[in-house]
Amino acid sequence: MTAILTAAIDTERLTLLPLRAEHAEEMAAVLGDPALHRYIGGAPATAQELRKRYARMVAGSPLPVISWCNWVISVEEEAGRGRCLAGYVQATVTPSRDGAGLVAEIAWVVGSAWQGRGIAKEAARGLVRWLEERGVGTLIAHIHPDHLASAAVAASVGLTPTNQWQNGEVRWRRRVVS
Repeated sequence: MTAILTAAIDTERLTLLPLRAEHAEEMAAVLGDPALHRYIGGAPATAQELRKRYARMVAGSPLPVISWCNWVISVEEEAGRGRCLAGYVQATVTPSRDGAGLVAEIAWVVGSAWQGRGIAKEAARGLVRWLEERGVGTLIAHIHPDHLASAAVAASVGLTPTNQWQNGEVRWRRRVVS
């Protein structure tokens, strides 16, 4: 498998920008609400911690058959004050175990200040469309069973819950029919 390289993805209201270490400072503020970590675990990271994490992510997987694809979500601020970051989407793309194409484990997080505006759904739809255009045949997400908003995002891109669990989260899945 050739590595899948990220590129900007435009949706109706958003631009998904390939992640860079320079996004760390703004993203530390976006992800800084401790309540945001209720379902995703952990605690808010500092800008310095994010910069180190983002540098590792941008460097890519040490295994050539795994592609780490990460974007920040850029939105137009209210009152025309320019663009700002509101969260992120990501996909880890691997060959399927049965040789039937590519599998992408996807995730999304939108900062508390931007929730309730459909940003996660729109970003996830843009991400899924982009992955499908690159031959991804199976989509997977892991969602905390009490995280109803994230479950709604998963359903909006055609994922359905399975009876499989991983680390306290339900595995959602969608096989893309080509």
